[in-house]
Amino acid sequence: MNTSKLARVVLWMIGALLSFSMMAVSIRELSRGGMSIFEILAIRSGVALLVLFVLLVFRPELRPLTRTSRIGLHALRNVVHYVAQYAWAVALTMLPLAMVFALEFTMPAWTALLAVWLLKEKMTPSRFGVVVFGLTGVLVILRPGIADFNPAAMLVLMAAFGYAVIMIATKKLTTTETTFSIIFWMAVIQFPLSLAGSDPSKFFAMNMSHILPAIAVGVAGLTSHYCLSNAFRAGDATLVVPLDFMRIPLIAVVGWAFYDESLDIFVLLGALIIIAGVLWNLRSEHARAQTP
Repeated sequence: MNTSKLARVVLWMIGALLSFSMMAVSIRELSRGGMSIFEILAIRSGVALLVLFVLLVFRPELRPLTRTSRIGLHALRNVVHYVAQYAWAVALTMLPLAMVFALEFTMPAWTALLAVWLLKEKMTPSRFGVVVFGLTGVLVILRPGIADFNPAAMLVLMAAFGYAVIMIATKKLTTTETTFSIIFWMAVIQFPLSLAGSDPSKFFAMNMSHILPAIAVGVAGLTSHYCLSNAFRAGDATLVVPLDFMRIPLIAVVGWAFYDESLDIFVLLGALIIIAGVLWNLRSEHARAQTP
C-alpha cells in the first residue's frame, strides 16, 4: 500500500474513532440532562433523516436509490438494530465507557456463530478461535464470582449479539440494495420507533446545555459509519480493523479525563484477549482469500 492510500485510511479511521467517542459522550451528557434513551435516539435518527431528505431535495439522482423490494428485511434489520442500540445506549449511562466498548467487540464472535447457522458458512479453526477468545475476554473483564457483577454488562453483550444479527442482515441486503438505501430506510424506520417511546414535551423543554450534545449525537451517528465505510473502501480490512480497536484505549482516556473513571487493567486485558482472537481470524480469512 502506498503512502497516500495509507494516509487516507488513517485519516478516515481518525474520523470514525472521534465520532464513536463523541457519540458515547453525547449520549451520556443528554441522559444526565434528563433526556431518556428514546428521546436521544429520536434526535439521532431525526438529524440523520433531515440530512438525507436535504440530499434528496438537492440531488434528485439519489431518489431512485430509496426504492426497495425488500422492505421486510429492512424492517427486521432495523428493529433488531434499534433494540441493540437502545441496550448499548443504556449501558453507556451505567458502566465505564471502556468496559462498554470492550464488551461490544465480542460482536465478531457472535457473527461467526450466526454465519455458520444462517449463511451456511464453514466453521474454521480461526472462526472457532474468535468465539473462544471472545468468551475468555468477557470472563476476564467481568470476573464472575470475584468482582461485583453489574447486570448492565449483559445489556452490552445483548447489543453485541444484536449487532451481529445486523451484520448478517446487511450482508444479505447488499446483494440488491445500495448503501444509501440501507441508511435511508434505517432512519425512516427507527425515527418513529424512537418517537413512540418519547415524551414530546422534553423536546420543547431543551435548553442550551442540551443543544451541543444533541447536535453532536446526530452528526456522530452519520459521520461514524460514513468514515468507517470510507476507510474500508480505501484500504483492506487487515489494516482498518486493528485501527478500529484503538476505540478502547481512546474511550478509556476520555472516561478517565471527563468522568473520573479508573483505568481498569482487567478491562484492558480482556479487551486484548478479544482483539487477539479477532486479529487471528482476520489474518486467517485474508490468507484464505489470497489462496487460489
